[in-house]
Amino acid sequence: MPLPTAESLKQRHRAIRDGQDANASTRLHRAISWLARAEQEAGDPDACFIFQWVALNAAYAREFSRDESERERFRQFIATLVELDTGRSLHNALFRQFSGPVRTLIDNKFVFEPFWTALREHDSSNRWETQFANSKKVALAAVVAGDTATVLSVVFDRLYVLRNQLVHGGATWNSQVNRTQLRDGVSILGTLLPLVLAVMLEHSQHAFGEVLYPVV
Repeated sequence: MPLPTAESLKQRHRAIRDGQDANASTRLHRAISWLARAEQEAGDPDACFIFQWVALNAAYAREFSRDESERERFRQFIATLVELDTGRSLHNALFRQFSGPVRTLIDNKFVFEPFWTALREHDSSNRWETQFANSKKVALAAVVAGDTATVLSVVFDRLYVLRNQLVHGGATWNSQVNRTQLRDGVSILGTLLPLVLAVMLEHSQHAFGEVLYPVV
């Protein structure tokens, strides 16, 4: 089955938005708009990934308590999506890609935050290598067990590091040194993001929380 496009998602949203509450409608409208923008950047993976991430942020960002980290919110969002995804579209897409971009991304130390922490702190203990090996074992065990939420959590932990590198100026536009992880990131988000939005459309009455910046 072909992936939904931003245009097809937009048409589906138009058909149901009048019956949604303002938060749900705004959340989907914003996310789909940024996905559409990302689709225009096929020749610029840096820009494409950034727009994809903005779309993802629009989909899951909500009001939160001070004791709750962004990664905790995102893990809750993923767990909710997996539960709602009774057709297992996310599971099927993720596991079809595991031998390709997903596995390559998980095996890439340059999108593993403890590697960079050890580098910054001049830590020569090789603890990050043990953590890296354990992270890969967790991902592989989750794949064998068909644990979609855990695999997605590991994948998005890696993508979050790539996001930080780009958004916080830790990478050069069109650089030659980060192409592998960037290509993998664009491929993975390009597959998963439309499916995430499709699941949200299928469950248009589900309360994903209040948007951070409502229309006023």
